[in-house]
Amino acid sequence: MQKLPTNSLVPAKAELPLDLIGPHITAGASSAHRLYQALCEMIVSGLVKPGEPLPPSRTLAKQTGFRRNAVVTAYERLIADGFAQATVGSGTFVAARIPARAAIQKKPKVIVEAPKQGALSLGCTHIDERAVQRFRAFVGRRMRAFGAEHLHYGDPRGSRELRVAIADHLLSARGLRCDPDQIMLTSGTLHTLRIALGTILKADDQVWCEDPGYPIARRTIAQCGYRIVPIPVDAHGLQIARGRTGAPSARAAYVTPSHQFPLGVQMSMPRRLELLDWAKQAGAFVFEDDYDSEFRYDGAPLKSLAGIDHLQRVIYMGTFAKTLFPGLRIGYCALPERLIGDVTAARAALDRFPGTLMEGAVADMLNSGAFAANLKRVRKLYREARDALAETLEAASDGALSVPVPSQGLHLVAQFDPAVAPAVAAEAKQAAGAEGWLLADTYARARPLPGFVLGFSGHAVPQLVASAERLAREARAALRNKSKAGRRA
Repeated sequence: MQKLPTNSLVPAKAELPLDLIGPHITAGASSAHRLYQALCEMIVSGLVKPGEPLPPSRTLAKQTGFRRNAVVTAYERLIADGFAQATVGSGTFVAARIPARAAIQKKPKVIVEAPKQGALSLGCTHIDERAVQRFRAFVGRRMRAFGAEHLHYGDPRGSRELRVAIADHLLSARGLRCDPDQIMLTSGTLHTLRIALGTILKADDQVWCEDPGYPIARRTIAQCGYRIVPIPVDAHGLQIARGRTGAPSARAAYVTPSHQFPLGVQMSMPRRLELLDWAKQAGAFVFEDDYDSEFRYDGAPLKSLAGIDHLQRVIYMGTFAKTLFPGLRIGYCALPERLIGDVTAARAALDRFPGTLMEGAVADMLNSGAFAANLKRVRKLYREARDALAETLEAASDGALSVPVPSQGLHLVAQFDPAVAPAVAAEAKQAAGAEGWLLADTYARARPLPGFVLGFSGHAVPQLVASAERLAREARAALRNKSKAGRRA
């Protein structure tokens, strides 16, 4: 038996950095085999060092949710294949030398997978493996207790159990006090917009929208038959005075006050109060899209608009697409009491009621603390990804790009000097084969700024860094090409 290095005397980690859902895992394999594959990947990737102790089988079984015999089987195979060593009375340790075939497999993995991940794209998320395990358990428990609620058409607002859990979450996380009867489940923000706008507006009514702003929401509002009125955004958020001047009779406003999309500014308290005053005077409603408020990295966020307004003129919109995963297709809104009846009737006429199978499992996630624990863990990952992306873009672009580091959210903006033509950004993005958006594409009427809107959530840091280096390199080249063309002219 090989002699273990001296660092084998350190205590085992309380929790191993296991990835039980990555591409190295064989779908449908036994628990023992999947755990073996995850342990091999962890060892080969250097996440644990040669000679480092592995946790006792009971501890690892508790961490992963697998049976202890599955852990014992995985450890036995690790030892048989040379990845680990066992010492009587001391435990199981990472082998002093990793098998040669493992080292060969390690290198090409990142290179092959990087393009498939679409690094820099928006809308990607990560869910911690422990949260996945809890969610699977909750779904399984709910299916085993399959009840009559799935056999008939339910409340158009969704299950009361999940609405109660959401109301509790909004009170603790966003300072928004509301009755569960004011909560309605939807498939997401755009679904909420379609239902609620159709309730409160008439065809051709005007809607204030931020400029720049979220173009998909603008398209949805326009396709519903309402007139978009682009209102400029500055460092304090939506310019209410410009809205009053340009469209005083607007009946609604769509805003992202906690983390303006895409610029990332936070609407100041004076602007928030000014917006609420306008809504009250005009008899209008404000749609607050609080799409990523849970991901705050520095300091506490301002209270939600709906919390300040006490849900009088504000319709609050949230989603589990970013806090859990988009595939759930579960969003929600909190409604003013005066709108509950009409919006519920509109929902019933549109698609009757939301799906019921996942509601209980999501309620379990919220009520058990698993939701909050997952947020805490992935918030740390996203902060690291944000910092790596911003630092790489700043350094690799050699001054061509300005990259303010956002204090919240899942994307950042990398911007050329405002004097640069937006076409330069388009040229760089195409040449780099980069995901993400052009900043210019988020503008409706205002003069667009040249730059990029880049996502950092749900992407591995090495892939973000590689994509950022390519984009920065092409940004420098596009600027040089523009400068040469100018001299020739």
